[in-house]
Amino acid sequence: MSKLAVIAIGGNSLIKDEKHKTVEDQYQAAKETTFHIADMIEQGWNVAIGHGNGPQVGFILRRSEIAAKAEGMHEVPLDVCGADSQGAIGYALQQTLQNELHRRGIGKPVATVVTQVLVDKNDPAFKNPSKPIGSFMDEAEAKHRETDMGWSVVEDAGRGWRRVVASPLPKEVVELEAVKTLIDAGSVVITVGGGGIPVIDAGDHEYQGVAAVIDKDFASSLLARLIEADLFLISTAVEKVAINFGKPDQKWLDKMTLAEAKQYLAEGIHFAKGSMAPKIQAIIWFLENGGKQALITNPENIGRALKGETGTLIVP
Repeated sequence: MSKLAVIAIGGNSLIKDEKHKTVEDQYQAAKETTFHIADMIEQGWNVAIGHGNGPQVGFILRRSEIAAKAEGMHEVPLDVCGADSQGAIGYALQQTLQNELHRRGIGKPVATVVTQVLVDKNDPAFKNPSKPIGSFMDEAEAKHRETDMGWSVVEDAGRGWRRVVASPLPKEVVELEAVKTLIDAGSVVITVGGGGIPVIDAGDHEYQGVAAVIDKDFASSLLARLIEADLFLISTAVEKVAINFGKPDQKWLDKMTLAEAKQYLAEGIHFAKGSMAPKIQAIIWFLENGGKQALITNPENIGRALKGETGTLIVP
């Protein structure tokens, strides 16, 4: 029996640095990541891939805003930006992985599923939008959009005004059965891109997109639980997890138990809220709900981490 892994790739991992942001640069970064995922597949793993999309949605919104100002084009709603990014990032991951598997003589299909993720319309996050998106604005434009378009806006540390949206918790993967069918048929599936397109149930399973952002690690954790994955792997910018990060007593961790992960997270001093903390929380939820093991490492060390040579392994 092949083992099943869910791999969560950061949207920032497709952008190496400030000088490499073009579509071609992102394609090359995707190619590097899928090379290492192909190693996993060659070792006999079945794989479902989730990914981030923060920078890419930012680019789509910026293009939309510029086109609206310059040519009077309609602006693109946030949920549609999410769908656009799922297609584009999925295409890059799908094609680069297909090509690499073909080079290795592995006849395994790869498919991207445009994926909606259900959130609770009464999630407290909707009352306290906190996730900044899009471009900076002056106060006049921000107030205009707040009044005329219903946006929530905040002043951002003296740099200007920005739109903020809710980041609700994922409840259901709407296309779950399609994803399961593809996995069961032997396909690699790219799904829950950017945490999924956030939708609410407007009544009687009438889905409706909402302006929100779902954490991609939380959505990938939910997917891993629902498909009963053997491994939840978060591919990020660091080779291992550290406690007391950036301090004189910084310590890299080879292994953590669920209890230790919960303790370190509760202490609130080890993991940054915008980066490592949600990854640890996502893994805690996976292990609490029957997950067997989780792993955090960077793309180039996935193969070594699976052999126990590096990375941080988190176990029940």
